[in-house]
Amino acid sequence: MISSTPDRYTLLADIGGTNTRVALAEAGRLLPETIRRYANAGRPALEPILVDYMQTEGVSDLAGACVAAAGPVRDGVAHMTNLSWVIEDHAIANVTKAETVAVLNDLQAQGHALGYLAPDAVRGLLPGAEARPGSSQLVIGVGTGFNAAPVHEGPGGRIVAASECGHITLPTVSDEDIALMRFVEEVHGFAAVEDVLSGRGLERVHAFVTTRAGAPERRAAADVMAEITARTAAGRETARIFVRHLGAVAGDLALTHLPFGGIHLCGGVARAFTPLFAEFGFAEAFCAKGRFGDFLRAFPVSVIEDDYAALVGCAAYIHARAPQL
Repeated sequence: MISSTPDRYTLLADIGGTNTRVALAEAGRLLPETIRRYANAGRPALEPILVDYMQTEGVSDLAGACVAAAGPVRDGVAHMTNLSWVIEDHAIANVTKAETVAVLNDLQAQGHALGYLAPDAVRGLLPGAEARPGSSQLVIGVGTGFNAAPVHEGPGGRIVAASECGHITLPTVSDEDIALMRFVEEVHGFAAVEDVLSGRGLERVHAFVTTRAGAPERRAAADVMAEITARTAAGRETARIFVRHLGAVAGDLALTHLPFGGIHLCGGVARAFTPLFAEFGFAEAFCAKGRFGDFLRAFPVSVIEDDYAALVGCAAYIHARAPQL
């Protein structure tokens, strides 16, 4: 049973482009029974969600708060990439009455969760080579958006560097890649990785496939996944292009960050594609780097299947910096 004792709990929030997950932690441990999920649609900001949550749980004065936002964070302020919200640490403090507040990028929170997840929450994809303790790792998020964050262990503790790599240029190698890039540019003006490797990116790939086949369609991501599951011709072609690009981008990021401790895919789209990676050539695309192909086989790749991993990471992050929380 949750107590209303002031300054006992830490509030955690994982704010995605579609949903916000909120929970409480005590002494650095996520309390699973307190997890609630809220749809962002129709909400003007994060604060009303936090107010609703605190009323539901019967808490009003918290010791700390740590939120993870899907967007760039600077000086305690997050600007959501796929949502018109601005998350500010002082506004969170006003709502929660928390003395300690932290705002992270959502992939940073995923990085801080590594090592704190249940063993069955992580599914192996590629074995890689055995890593030394303390080796760098990498989390790659594929959901409403796309992003990645390197994870480093240092003498002062874990460092998870923020990035916005979902908005780098979409790699183009083949004629098909170039055609897809031009197709994406017609709508977005610039073809970024996230315009293909995300929920809305999946919609765009399917539109590209059906347009090229002479029967253009516009479908929501959930409907595209249903087509892929049903093994329609358009669904299979969409899956092939999506998985090939994800493997290629993951390989590029691996060469950039050298995560010998492992690469961890997370996010709803990554989880949905897990059964399809082998069939559509993720490993082959990941290692297709010429003379560095064998080198890339050293990196283990897995999928984080815990939908609340970012909340675990928020709890670990704030507890490491304020052990009383």
